[in-house]
Amino acid sequence: MSFWIDTHCHLDASEFASDVQAVRARAAAAGVAHCVLPAVCADGFAAVRQLARETGDSYALGIHPMYVERSLDGDLAKLDEALSQYRSDPQLVAVGEIGLDFFVPELCVSPLRERQEYFYVEQLKLARKHDLPVLLHVRRSADQLLKGLRAQAVGKAWRGIAHAFNGSEQQAHAFVAMGLKLGFGGALTYERALQLRRLAISLPLAALVLETDAPDMPPHWLYRSAAQRAGGLAQARNEPCELPRIGAELARLRGIDAPELARATSENAQAALPRLALHRRDI
Repeated sequence: MSFWIDTHCHLDASEFASDVQAVRARAAAAGVAHCVLPAVCADGFAAVRQLARETGDSYALGIHPMYVERSLDGDLAKLDEALSQYRSDPQLVAVGEIGLDFFVPELCVSPLRERQEYFYVEQLKLARKHDLPVLLHVRRSADQLLKGLRAQAVGKAWRGIAHAFNGSEQQAHAFVAMGLKLGFGGALTYERALQLRRLAISLPLAALVLETDAPDMPPHWLYRSAAQRAGGLAQARNEPCELPRIGAELARLRGIDAPELARATSENAQAALPRLALHRRDI
């Protein structure tokens, strides 16, 4: 049986509060051997770590760009403290989810644009200080993210993942050249996502990892249009158990079999987040 790694899954989200253990059990039954659970704000650091301990998964600590408005400057100190406190915890695999979001209009203008950039750069510095990979939120911000990575490279390659990548081929190769893998998920299952599907086919297999971003980023078979929702059809919840089907679609696009893709993307995930290799008994 092939095993999969979901490199980005928000099991601590409120949508899973009532049945998170059942959600994780469904994923395991589907062949998802491991999940990476990224935090989004300082208030969630303890919860995401505890959940990872309960499920046997891994976690990352960081402040999401969409949460900087409600975050205090002191939260960066809390992140630094937490990264120091859990330095020897093998389940802590990265600093994340961090990055820049220039899709949401209010985040694109002062003062939130500058605040996003400040939090991003400071968290890159913490990743360097604690020698950890990064999980990057990339939403119409690839060039700015790359600029920050180059500025903080200090002669050493990065490790980590550009999560939910949807940039250009040139940007994709730039992230890979910096040492990162590219996260692909439910968005590639939409036939209209032509550029993304072209990238999923043409990029080196060694550059790709898989993710669900559950409960967000649903694959096409879970998506409900506005008209459907208005007609009473509820939006289906994305779960990590969907990863093998997403992987099967990527394998079909690339003309390889699903077990080969599972092996390759699992190896890529461990290269991006080296502490995952400590869980090889499951992967």
